[in-house]
Amino acid sequence: MATAGLAADHVAYPIRGALRKSNIEFRMGIPISVDHRNKEVKLDSSEVLQFDHLVVALGSATADFGIRGVAEHALGMKSVAEAINIRAEVMRRFEDLCRFQDETRLSISVVGGGPTGVEMAGALAELVRGPLTSDQEQAAKHIDIYLIEAGPRLLPSFSPSLSSRTQKDLETLGVKVLTNTAVQEITPRKILLKSGESIPAEVTIWAAGVQGEPLAKKLSLPIVATRIEIEPTLQVKNYPHIWAIGDIAGAKGPDGRYLPMIAPVAMQQGTFVAKQIERVWQGKELLSFAYKNKGSMATIGRHKAVVEVKRLKLVGAPAWFAWLTLHLFYLLGGRNKVLTMADWMWNYLTFDRGNRHIMDSQ
Repeated sequence: MATAGLAADHVAYPIRGALRKSNIEFRMGIPISVDHRNKEVKLDSSEVLQFDHLVVALGSATADFGIRGVAEHALGMKSVAEAINIRAEVMRRFEDLCRFQDETRLSISVVGGGPTGVEMAGALAELVRGPLTSDQEQAAKHIDIYLIEAGPRLLPSFSPSLSSRTQKDLETLGVKVLTNTAVQEITPRKILLKSGESIPAEVTIWAAGVQGEPLAKKLSLPIVATRIEIEPTLQVKNYPHIWAIGDIAGAKGPDGRYLPMIAPVAMQQGTFVAKQIERVWQGKELLSFAYKNKGSMATIGRHKAVVEVKRLKLVGAPAWFAWLTLHLFYLLGGRNKVLTMADWMWNYLTFDRGNRHIMDSQ
């Protein structure tokens, strides 16, 4: 969505539609307090919901690590609305280039060299090389894409060989990759580095990290390092009737480190907690959660991706097709699967992206 590859309604799915054939009642609202004694949750609508078991899955929010200017001048990418804002800002700045028709350059910087940052930088580069070049070649030639990573290599959770391949593929697409480059401050038109240098950035996209959703602090639950403190059973510490899953849960692996804030962790924990609650009803002993890492993948561009599953490493077209297949499989709704496949096929065959709309609040 952020780079015009997909329409928002092709990937987002209404919650009520997903729950239509279940016995689940849905309420849209923000939890503002939890009454632990009476087992009640109060919503911002003033509605009070009672519970026997409460599962907290608030997710995550953008982490700025205390760096000045991130909230004011960088674009996050944690929601559909933020993706639409990124697309609108990029397209609006492109139209400025088309209007000026001079030597003005547009610099777009992505901060963060993890899977999210790599995929964003690659998608932006493909957008420039394909649709924007077709729209106005002279303007597209004046767009620079930067990917900034504070660590020594991209995709630090992958093997060094795949990190190296990823950087090579991005540079082939025209992305200027900067590693060992720590950001000190974000300003409206440039990024100040701790080294004292600066990078031009009319558009800054922040993909450098996430933290537990701050809303959790209002629920009178124990918080450690922005996440809810939990037992190995996924029960919240000191509250056996409350469970936490996903990005907000402070679950740790065998090495004592927090599990990554990624979808596979949340999905496994959701299934696990359902079985745990069933065990409570049956009077059985509770189990400890163990995350099964089924591998990692990141797409870079057309026919470019990396996949790592234990000792298996895939790069190039095979990895790219594996990434497409997996993402299509996990989309909710048959309509979304069909329309997303149609979008991808159109993009692939025509080198065009038909969703280049400016639809933000401006």
